[in-house]
Amino acid sequence: MTVPMLVDEHHEPKSESPLDENRNWPTHGTFEYTSYYHSRREIISFKEFSAKSKEFDFVVIGAGPIGAALAYKLAKDWPKSQILVVEKNWAEPDRIVGELMQPGGCQAIEQLGLRNVFSDIGAVPVHGYYISYRGRQLHVPYMHDANGQLRGVSFHHGRLVMNLRAACKAQSNILCVEGSVTELVGQVDNGRFTTVRGVRVGPQRMQADGSDECVDVISRKLTFVCDGITSQFRKQLNERPVELISHFCGLVLEHEPVTSDTYFDGPTGTTSHVSRPVDAKGNPLPMPHNGNVMLDGVGPVLLYQMSERETRVLADIPGPLLPSESNGQLRETLRTSLSRAAPKHLYPGLHAALMRSLDDSRRIRCIGSKFIPATANTIDGAVWIGDALNVRHPLTGGGMTVGLWDVVILTDLLRTHDAANPRQVQRVKAQWQWRRRPRALVVNVLSVALHALFAAETKELGLLREACFDYLAKGSYFTMQPSGFLSGLLPSPMLLVFHFFSVAFLSVYLRISDKSVAYSGGSLVYRVYSAFYTLYIAATVILPVIWRELQP
Repeated sequence: MTVPMLVDEHHEPKSESPLDENRNWPTHGTFEYTSYYHSRREIISFKEFSAKSKEFDFVVIGAGPIGAALAYKLAKDWPKSQILVVEKNWAEPDRIVGELMQPGGCQAIEQLGLRNVFSDIGAVPVHGYYISYRGRQLHVPYMHDANGQLRGVSFHHGRLVMNLRAACKAQSNILCVEGSVTELVGQVDNGRFTTVRGVRVGPQRMQADGSDECVDVISRKLTFVCDGITSQFRKQLNERPVELISHFCGLVLEHEPVTSDTYFDGPTGTTSHVSRPVDAKGNPLPMPHNGNVMLDGVGPVLLYQMSERETRVLADIPGPLLPSESNGQLRETLRTSLSRAAPKHLYPGLHAALMRSLDDSRRIRCIGSKFIPATANTIDGAVWIGDALNVRHPLTGGGMTVGLWDVVILTDLLRTHDAANPRQVQRVKAQWQWRRRPRALVVNVLSVALHALFAAETKELGLLREACFDYLAKGSYFTMQPSGFLSGLLPSPMLLVFHFFSVAFLSVYLRISDKSVAYSGGSLVYRVYSAFYTLYIAATVILPVIWRELQP
């Protein structure tokens, strides 16, 4: 029994009620670079930078979770190199996604030498997933290794980023600049880059008329594009149109910390072992220290703790168009979705907390959910990585897992090659694309496919959602291997396809036998026809996404 760490608005650790977490778990203890968390001494402005040397070994565009982790690893692997990190705003970011790290991502963090990065930020260990559907519940725990159950971590996104940036600021061979990268600099052929030799850097806030003075920076080895989901340089690599799948709308529930670990875990598969507090002031989650997924809303509703006192709510609204907030449609849609996902008679405390948070929110924060498959990079001198390269639906919380493993694989390959030699770097990129693909494909395909099933905009998809729930409820490998896909621990595309079509054939059985609640009725002939049409729909959900992921 240990004392988990919480932080107040100044991020000072506080003791809270003892829970079941192991003292060796990385949310405990102290992060070695905590003293750099708020420090700005190591950050220079564009004006100061313009008087300095303009040649570096590596240039990193963006200091988000992937850019900061990459810069830190480069600094450790190449201690004699000079690294430039350009970030528009070094203040603590405030996002409504990127707040849950799967166990696979935690493994990558450890590989990067940043195991204690979750310390001192009030992070909460995550044991798995609780899923509810039509009054039924199931628990999908994370997999085990020789040391016991693997865990994820949930946290405030900005606090994790600040810890990663603190690690960067502590490295003497990293120069942190607060400014804007306005252009890539290099050789262009027929309007497309063939070689990137550096970047053009301007002040943090650029004038609309483009009158600001900018400086060119030479990268002697490589430029890394890590400017995130809204990357302004992605079009240089990937000109495909971005597919907007849905929107996540974010709320925050404030509550007291849990005082018992009774509901942290439950039986694998079907369970009735859930918490249903009546008092909305207590932790309202059916299973605290887990991702809680409610499937009966307009779209799936995801809840997870950012600390012991705060829970994030992400309510999905399917489709590319978002209802208007100005005329009240958005709030009404959310009210309907949250009420259906957590009905008052089943979850009295959670229902009350959700309605109160919705009523008290002055502005509903929303973010578009996109799918952008990775593209092979033949441009010399530059590497696109993280969300600048590859984006998936945030439903499964796998984005940072993919990005961090990309950093691990890439830096491991670069250590044994000459990063200044374009031919060797092209070989590194080819090997990197091959080695990253299995995990990235599993996480990306699963995120898009599960969202299609969980949002269930047709009867056939509703049947597949029901079959998916029934399949996971069986326990044993029916539950644990899909758990491995979700957590980024089982990067096996063939096994993913096997389980997905096992769900599809279960939906065929449910429909023909007329045991489905989501899609019932009709003659035997019609049930057989609609069952195999559902199988066709299942194929159209997953196979095009796999095909796009496999494209060079």
